[in-house]
Amino acid sequence: MLWLDLEGAVNVRDVGGIPTTDGGKTAPGRLLRSDNLQDLSPADVTLLTDQLRLSTVVDLRSPSEVNAEGPTPLTRLEHITHVNHSLIPDHAYDASAEALLVRRQREEQRYPGDPSTAHYLGYVEHRPDSIVAALRAVNRSPGASLVHCAAGKDRTGVVVAFALSVADARREDIIRDYAATGQRLPRILDRLRSSATYAGDIDKVPEDHHRPREETMEAFLEQIDKRHGGVTDVLGRNGFTDDELDALYRKLRG
Repeated sequence: MLWLDLEGAVNVRDVGGIPTTDGGKTAPGRLLRSDNLQDLSPADVTLLTDQLRLSTVVDLRSPSEVNAEGPTPLTRLEHITHVNHSLIPDHAYDASAEALLVRRQREEQRYPGDPSTAHYLGYVEHRPDSIVAALRAVNRSPGASLVHCAAGKDRTGVVVAFALSVADARREDIIRDYAATGQRLPRILDRLRSSATYAGDIDKVPEDHHRPREETMEAFLEQIDKRHGGVTDVLGRNGFTDDELDALYRKLRG
């Protein structure tokens, strides 16, 4: 894994160098993945903008998260494009007991074997438009793109898995990239605990319940194949054209 050790974010890596089905590798310096960017130091900003030529930030958090956390240091830079494409469905903001129960029951029915897999399938079911828009922003970026959410695990994991699938990365290595977040899990949770936005939810379950499991991403991609015909079919049905698929492939392959 091409980890980037920043002072103000702990789950940052370049998804370049991942093996592909034809014996090649994804190109470095094209797509980065990360946890929240609120605490980036001046040195972090310099590394991302000057050395890695970051030009686009794709924020997958909900509008309420963005508003609660406030702007990141990168938003002060005019040459960085920022887009926000939430993977959380609008109805999820209804926090009534009845709404929460209905959502829980629907997720359990969607994929009873793994709550996280069920949750990820929900992103595809409810917000395919945001997945398409996120990948379109990566395509249009003249330099490196960075995709992030709060922890850089779930929402980021789904969008990056879609991108790597388009690049024909080997499935076992897409799964391995997803699970690599577990190497930084204690530090990720400590960061989230320091934020009033996220602290209340972190310790509701044991720490190990937050750990990304290879089986989760494996099941998710298998279900995308079985239910939707695969990643490219999902994207195509939601407006991502063949030309855009080809452009994303070429961008991530170098």
